[in-house]
Amino acid sequence: MADFSAKDVQSLRKTTGVGMMDAKQALTETSGDMDAAKDLLRERGLADAKKRAGRDANQGIVGYYLHSPSGYPTIGVLVELASETDFVAKNEEFQAMAHDIAMHVAAGQPRWVTRDEVPADAVAKEQELIARQAAAEGKPQEIIDRIVEGKISSFYEDYVLYDQTFINAEIFAGTIAEMVQGLAGRMGENISVRRFARVAVGEQED
Repeated sequence: MADFSAKDVQSLRKTTGVGMMDAKQALTETSGDMDAAKDLLRERGLADAKKRAGRDANQGIVGYYLHSPSGYPTIGVLVELASETDFVAKNEEFQAMAHDIAMHVAAGQPRWVTRDEVPADAVAKEQELIARQAAAEGKPQEIIDRIVEGKISSFYEDYVLYDQTFINAEIFAGTIAEMVQGLAGRMGENISVRRFARVAVGEQED
């Protein structure tokens, strides 16, 4: 008998977003090793995502969120969450995720959805600033290269939606990309955030 409990299954579901049967199967195949189960589910999710990626996703909904800390909205967000069919777009879980991602955008303030959308000049500018700072601290060149590589990852985590960790770990513990990927796996469709817009009172555009 596999060495894991119902609580382990729930925990794995919470951190990966997969269904109960998938969580049980992963824990069974990894003899109850939680970290190995997460890796296994991630590998399977990535493989399935690649298969779905080429399929058209021309349906979906626009999720929204209004932040009203003083009784009136001061931040508004719109998120286009795309799916292959309107059947999935009408699903309550799909619609809830569109709202949750919009809520995340309000707080996380990403600039781009994916790394592919980040302009090359923005990456180059960030790399140059990191390298200059490291050089000013007296770091040797071979160390500077590693510092730049590491801090560019942090740059993506700060400004790319899919790289950001979802703001409410009680709902989902992982990145937005993992969150969307988990939903796509459960729905069996190509699902993605196509775009978003965030407006806040008093904030200036970059």
